[in-house]
Amino acid sequence: MSLQKQQVVALLKSIETGDSGPVAFINPAKYIQHNLSAADGLEGFGALMALLPKGSARVATRRVFQDGNHIFVHSEYDFFGPKIGFDIFRFEDGKIVEHWDNLQVTPAKANPSGHTMVDGPTEAIDLSHTEANKALVRSFVDDILVNGRMQKLQGYYDGDNYVQHNPQIGDGLSGLGQALEAMAKAGVSMKYDTVHKVLGEGNFVLTVSEGNFGGEHVSFYDLFRVANGKIAEHWDTIEEIPGRSQWKNNNGKF
Repeated sequence: MSLQKQQVVALLKSIETGDSGPVAFINPAKYIQHNLSAADGLEGFGALMALLPKGSARVATRRVFQDGNHIFVHSEYDFFGPKIGFDIFRFEDGKIVEHWDNLQVTPAKANPSGHTMVDGPTEAIDLSHTEANKALVRSFVDDILVNGRMQKLQGYYDGDNYVQHNPQIGDGLSGLGQALEAMAKAGVSMKYDTVHKVLGEGNFVLTVSEGNFGGEHVSFYDLFRVANGKIAEHWDTIEEIPGRSQWKNNNGKF
């Protein structure tokens, strides 16, 4: 594991342990915060942590990947209640200078296929295929999620061999179809408007997108595992973006 990966894992774990050492990995003169519940800089990070009852937080990082100067991680949290989260940290001159995240309340039970939001493979392989896999996923999100070109859907999958970790959707294209049909019947809309980031390491690719879900302005974080040029597995979180009057910083979600 690279030094930067180790530092990010240690920083997140310090939320649980209270260890002040990993804060030194952050550049105090330039820390840009995109969690809209926290003010900018180290002061904002510290103020948010101070709200936690002592000894109440739990952090378990399940996946950690690197794309250039960005580290992106997939974790289970328990602060202000259990949550699943993705965090992205940008390094500059050896220090953390920027942070984005997306959190979703942990569901009470597994999805229709028995998967949780975090189980499954954790280690990146096929590192030489990183750029090709990022291009594949970017095309998928643009074709299917942004532009609704559903006639292209089957081309991105190996038949019905697709593992799904979204808490509402079962495995395979059949599970996806059933979930979309149920959403339509319930009048629940989902629309991706803008893809802000595509990060990858080997066979894992994370996309950060903005759109609407159920009539609310949201941020979509989608993690895909690619196998043999096809999408094989998917994890995600969806978080509502609060109105600007509720922001603690002016950097925006993205």
